[in-house]
Amino acid sequence: MQDTPATHERWFEDYPAGAVFDIGTIAVEEQEVLDFAQRFDPQPFHIDPVAAAASHFGGIIASGWHTASLMMRLLATNFLSPASSIGSPGVDELRWLRPVRPGDVLHGSVTVLSARRSASKPDRGLIESRIELRNQHGDTVFSTRAMSMLLGRGAA
Repeated sequence: MQDTPATHERWFEDYPAGAVFDIGTIAVEEQEVLDFAQRFDPQPFHIDPVAAAASHFGGIIASGWHTASLMMRLLATNFLSPASSIGSPGVDELRWLRPVRPGDVLHGSVTVLSARRSASKPDRGLIESRIELRNQHGDTVFSTRAMSMLLGRGAA
């Protein structure tokens, strides 16, 4: 894993292509799974224990959008610097690879795939990264390819 300055001190130059960052762990709480799904993704296998048990999942699973939100929490807290992060033009290849269940503990990592300075605004750059979440068994449950815009050192 990449050894870098504290998150709040990172700039575009601190995210070189090939670097791998550990973004920590987050627990999947049953009540949060149910609350999120009730509000945003009320499918039976997300909100109804009886229906979920009878489904091919065999029990309650987190909404994929909830899983993506858990990833974003880790990314915002442990990868993106508040001093330099200026948004994202989007994500690609959003994948939910395995069900995420209450009680799972997810571990995240980010691999910087490319980093390029903006030609029109040289005070910033764009990084492309692969973000993955693995459960406590080491199974990859989520992956995405994301773009992040970051200010360069001295731009602030």
